[in-house]
Amino acid sequence: MASHIVGYPRMGPKRELKFALESFWDGKSSAEDLQKVAADLRSSIWKQMSDAGIKFIPSNTFSCYDQVLDTTAMLGAVPPRYGWNGGEIGFDVYFSMARGNASVPAMEMTKWFDTNYHYIVPELGPEVNFSYASHKAVNEYKEAKALGVDTVPVLVGPVSYLLLSKPAKGVEKSFSLLSLIDKILPVYQEVLAELKAAGASWIQFDEPKLVMDLGAHELQAFTHAYSALEASLSGLNVLVETYFADVPVEAYKTLTSLKSVTGFGFDLVRGTKTLELIKGGFPSGKYLFAGVVDGRNIWANNLASSLDTLKALEGIVGKDKLVVSTSCSLLHTAVDLVNEPKLDKEIKSWLAFAAQKVVEVNALATALAGQQDEAFFSANAAAQASRKSSPRVTNETVQKAAAALKGSDHRRATNVSARLDSQQKKLNLPILPTTTIGSFPQTMDLRRSKNYVEAIKEEINKVVKIQEELDIDVLVHGEPERNDMVEYFGEQLSGFAFTANGWVQSYGSRCVKPPIIYGDVSRPKAMTVFWSSMAQSMTKRPMKGMLTGPVTILNWSFVRNDQPRFETCYQIALAIKDEVEDLEKAGITVIQIDEAALREGLPLRKSEHSFYLNWAVHSFRITNCGVEDTTQIHTHMCYSNFNDIIHSIIDMDADVITIENSRSDEKLLSVFREGVKYGAGIGPGVYDIHSPRIPSEEEIADRIEKMLAVLESNILWVNPDCGLKTRKYAEVKPALSNMVAAAKHLRTKLGSAQ
Repeated sequence: MASHIVGYPRMGPKRELKFALESFWDGKSSAEDLQKVAADLRSSIWKQMSDAGIKFIPSNTFSCYDQVLDTTAMLGAVPPRYGWNGGEIGFDVYFSMARGNASVPAMEMTKWFDTNYHYIVPELGPEVNFSYASHKAVNEYKEAKALGVDTVPVLVGPVSYLLLSKPAKGVEKSFSLLSLIDKILPVYQEVLAELKAAGASWIQFDEPKLVMDLGAHELQAFTHAYSALEASLSGLNVLVETYFADVPVEAYKTLTSLKSVTGFGFDLVRGTKTLELIKGGFPSGKYLFAGVVDGRNIWANNLASSLDTLKALEGIVGKDKLVVSTSCSLLHTAVDLVNEPKLDKEIKSWLAFAAQKVVEVNALATALAGQQDEAFFSANAAAQASRKSSPRVTNETVQKAAAALKGSDHRRATNVSARLDSQQKKLNLPILPTTTIGSFPQTMDLRRSKNYVEAIKEEINKVVKIQEELDIDVLVHGEPERNDMVEYFGEQLSGFAFTANGWVQSYGSRCVKPPIIYGDVSRPKAMTVFWSSMAQSMTKRPMKGMLTGPVTILNWSFVRNDQPRFETCYQIALAIKDEVEDLEKAGITVIQIDEAALREGLPLRKSEHSFYLNWAVHSFRITNCGVEDTTQIHTHMCYSNFNDIIHSIIDMDADVITIENSRSDEKLLSVFREGVKYGAGIGPGVYDIHSPRIPSEEEIADRIEKMLAVLESNILWVNPDCGLKTRKYAEVKPALSNMVAAAKHLRTKLGSAQ
């Protein structure tokens, strides 16, 4: 029985690649040093899979930045601003595209489907001259072969590549990216010829766009591309891999009728409906790569249940044509449980990181072949049983409280304009009130200081004084006590576990360490009240309480898979609701509940959007439906959340929403220009905190005036677009000073106009 892995994490078990990249970027090490770390990681991954008994081992899924950028380099599709003059693309041009350089900006980065990974978006147009400019795929195949491992080279498929691109600056927005297909196929043909000559017998094309809502024209492009490649593919076995969702009926028909393709890979974890399609008909003599081991979560596989699924599939496609696989690349999960000595033993028995998933895939393949490892299977069954029955997972009180939510809509008693009036009577704020988003520069790691509470208190006092001197209207405490906007809360909630090395690549060298939600979530005691009330006692001005919203906590964690996501979200919402009400009791009159990641959970298919948005927005309302009219609820979001889900955002019914938008003012304001009625307070960021640049008073005033052209002056707030913790005080003070001056200047102007 054969086994296959779609792809593997690149960062290394202890983030070796991250540190090598950053050292190289800082000029502290050479390109050779970086290449050596990369080569060592690749060989250890290949050896690990080979030792585990995996038959189809991928190559070219390793990357020093991103697999889509690797494809852009392979195709020689370098935007002209990087001054590339042909020849093999090296680190200088490659990293300039990824990160920008002193003279030109980076290419745009965006989310890879609905994961928390980000890819570099190709910029294409009719003028691009494609040429074979990076031999990485062939070099890595040969590298593995020299180590005695015969791999399956993986390429981003030509159609998905074009559909993941955008028209370059200056190219008509309506330009058909698919019109370039016949220009890129010759490069793919050259790559295939070289791989064949090097001895490759299988090749994997990743075509994840097949799980999206595609029209007939787009599906036609798949048929066209793979028949155009037919001659180049003869003599090779070809796997087309899909992942992250069900393959829709029409796409399934298109895919399974591609003549030049030998095998089809499906995500059977997130794509349970695809199982029905396979049962309804699968082309005879073709291979089915069955993705039964979850590549996007950290839970141990239910081996007995997967084996049943595989046996049913074996009856359809035949014993010799079924390959056991992962649901997608293991890039989206943590690397190796071996590096978690401190993790609770029982919880650890419920988990499998990438290295463990490789072993699971092989164990399932061996079991299908009739050589089941009884000890491995019974240990797995015991862990599954302990997770089902563990009192740490189930909390009756929480279950009851969450079930009781079903009947209500959880809206505040009065509408937003009436609430804003009551709040204004209490807060007495000027027109165009100023505030910041939450965090202030973190000068040093106060969490390590000897007298922790005193050190934090001093820091908060300093932040309050600075804001008073700047004459900001609504203050924040600066969050010196927090490590991360999700981890800080997860550490204080029950049902969460944390890893030491459970890092996952977000983009480039940046990794995140998601908490693990393993059980029912509740809040044993107040989490932020101590610091917020201390900060409020230092000033007469309103001090914002600062919380992370339930949907963001959910979307930035590894979530339990034994109940629907919305149930977990409602439980988190109830915990945050307790906190909101305790803050209110402690005299905090303005409370911000951030939902930075609300849009990140949006499902890939339009038909599933409204169900998700309904429970996500409902979860947010649950957190604050119980407060007085005079308590002002703020939320903060990133602009990408905005235009297409504006009606859901209005439905959140916050009193004030601040938005990270400074890179896309126009996009954002166009929504309001198009006549969307918005009655709550709104603070589109007036300057970009992601850059060290200090904006002038005139520039900020100019932005506010643009906003006043579409938004009423009585609902507009003035604020930076995001938290300030990554900036230095030398940048923050003058920028905020200019921001306050701009707001005051416009107040005077508005006053005299009235």
